[in-house]
Amino acid sequence: MTRQLTVALVLSLVAAAASAQSIDYDPRRAVELRPCDDHRYRGRSDQARTCYSKLLESETPIVQAEAAWALGDIKRANEIFRITVQNNERAVQPRVRWARLFLQTHQYSDAAELFGEALRVFPNDVHAKLGLAGVYAERFEGQARPLVDEALKTDGDLIEAHLLTASMDLEEGKLDDAEKALDRAMRLVSKEKLPPLEVYALRASLEMSRGNTPDQWVKRILDYNPRYGAVYEQLAHFEIMRRRYKEATALLRRAVEVQPDLWSAHAELGSNLLRLGIVDQARTHLQAAYSGDPYSPTTVNSLRLLDRIDEFSVSVDPVTIVNDTFDVQLRLHKKEADVLRPYVLNLTRRSIESFSQRYGFKLREPVTVEMYPDHDDFAVRVAALPGIGLLGVTFGYVVAMDSPSGRAPGDFHWGSTLWHEMAHVFTLEVTDHHVPRWLSEGISVFEEWRTGPTPGVAVPPEAIAALDKKQFLPIAELDSGFIRPSYPNQVQVSYMQSGLVCLFIEQRWGFEQLGVLLRQFDGKRSTAAAIEATFKIAPDAFDKDFDTFVRTRFANVLANMNEWQQQQQAARQAIQKERWADAVEPARRAVALYPENVGGDSAHLMLARALDKLNRRSDAIVALEAYRRAGGWDPGALKELGRWLDEAGRTDEATDVFVSLNYADPLNTELHSQLGERLLSAGRAEDALREFQALLALNVLDQAPAHYGVARALRELGDKAGSRRHLLDALATAPHYKPAQALLLKMIEERT
Repeated sequence: MTRQLTVALVLSLVAAAASAQSIDYDPRRAVELRPCDDHRYRGRSDQARTCYSKLLESETPIVQAEAAWALGDIKRANEIFRITVQNNERAVQPRVRWARLFLQTHQYSDAAELFGEALRVFPNDVHAKLGLAGVYAERFEGQARPLVDEALKTDGDLIEAHLLTASMDLEEGKLDDAEKALDRAMRLVSKEKLPPLEVYALRASLEMSRGNTPDQWVKRILDYNPRYGAVYEQLAHFEIMRRRYKEATALLRRAVEVQPDLWSAHAELGSNLLRLGIVDQARTHLQAAYSGDPYSPTTVNSLRLLDRIDEFSVSVDPVTIVNDTFDVQLRLHKKEADVLRPYVLNLTRRSIESFSQRYGFKLREPVTVEMYPDHDDFAVRVAALPGIGLLGVTFGYVVAMDSPSGRAPGDFHWGSTLWHEMAHVFTLEVTDHHVPRWLSEGISVFEEWRTGPTPGVAVPPEAIAALDKKQFLPIAELDSGFIRPSYPNQVQVSYMQSGLVCLFIEQRWGFEQLGVLLRQFDGKRSTAAAIEATFKIAPDAFDKDFDTFVRTRFANVLANMNEWQQQQQAARQAIQKERWADAVEPARRAVALYPENVGGDSAHLMLARALDKLNRRSDAIVALEAYRRAGGWDPGALKELGRWLDEAGRTDEATDVFVSLNYADPLNTELHSQLGERLLSAGRAEDALREFQALLALNVLDQAPAHYGVARALRELGDKAGSRRHLLDALATAPHYKPAQALLLKMIEERT
């Protein structure tokens, strides 16, 4: 993972519409339903409705339930399934179909439970296994593939298994494997005379993934069913997987044109328009989705968030880089916008300046940065992601992330998160959004290490453990570690591996070659082909050389993993017992073995604390400086380092440390107050003004000192009128505030 886990890519879970069902490949499906199904598959809606309506009075409960479901009467279908299952504890197919109904109404946990019940009754029911695999696949969980493989071992002619395999292959960029799975599915569909719609839709997605036009498959689908908008929804899903949001929007618009009651497409179109910052149109489609499918929590929560959109302020500021001017739009919550705006704008400007130069690319559109003080609001903003903790995402020129107030101080470094996301803006736009996930994430992690607010190659223990277990993936398969992890923490490990790959490229071939590799991705070139074209080396040889690189870099900790853990534990126990002298050597040894570990249990921090308690302050300073160079940023530790540097007479260095804290803890009133005074004393009036204005914006109870600070900074900058105004404001809130009285008197005397 990055220093704080971020994801630039939204993996969309496109839900089924509540008024429609996917093709049921279970041979146990009642014969009476099949003529109605054929009308539905062919797009003959009126005939299908008439046919299903006649079956509502069937003597077979499951037929009644299926008919009600097909007619959109979810409540009735649910009740019939419930009674059927209650009346027969060993009923398998009713449980499987009931679970499918839960899936369609977005109740994934209930669906998984019902599939599990069916498997407890009959452990070898392949359709229950496939249903459960579908739940895992939609959640991007690694258990999906083993279940599908298990089902295929039982029955190799399972059409749904081959389709699910093909879909996962497409999501992971395994295009040749997807084609093989679709070939098998098509043979079976033809043999059993079943509708080819889902095969054709995935064929269209495969062609698009290869950079070709999907038109021939779309035509076949619409010839078969002119109202099958799901093909465009399917195509949009894979475009969203590749972060191609504009292209997905066009496809989703087409989906709802072809099939106006495809509520899932309306929902996804609304979400996608939000990603592009087109709020009003997003609301329209989300409301349409809710009117037809009120079961989706994503739709409901998105509409609730839009109801609170007025709580945010929007500002547009031009930033000039050399001879170019770029607009930066900030969407910040009104309660903290005035505090955060200068810091967010400054860091955004610096990132644009850095990445424009490093990657030789000029932004073509304004950049929007959104910050959410409520993490739940942020989660809604980027809804339908796999179950991983997120701090930020990038949708092309739109960055959305947690605000510093969205988490407790010290939980995440918002400056590094913004830097990480801004790197995504460039890697996505340089390649027209064709860059593979691993390289986009890898460059973002690499830029955190090299150019971000907390430089230093910080690598957490889970990545070292994965390297030790040989769990790093081949470069050609690295994307799969982000999409469908097969072991705990694999997503975080994949972030680190990707960053280390970029570090390896920089050190082996030079930084410029990283940009050359980035530009290889034009929508038709695979990772393997891009590696070979850029470095003139086969992917397996690249993997071998990379493995040598990382094992050499981390040789000490890999060879002494047990010792490192023992030394960490020894230092920790000694500090808990306040045996400071006993903590020094194990902490020092742990740092020597693994200096890149700067997390909360970092031996750097234990060493600094023990040395300080032993009155070895200069050595403690050295320990904390090493921690900071390695990428450590804990606010408490840096505040202590700043204080120690002050006491050592290293005032300028202390000031730099305190300034850096604004990118970790910018809502700290004490920090702004102290920094304002320090910067003013150092002759940095403009920087001091920013700190005092932030202090004022925080609405501290005693505002007189903040007004007084602003007044002094403005006076130094030559704005005497503004200075006088703030002095009067200070005295209005505290009439007896002597420093303001004295300065105002001095200014009056100067005028006379």
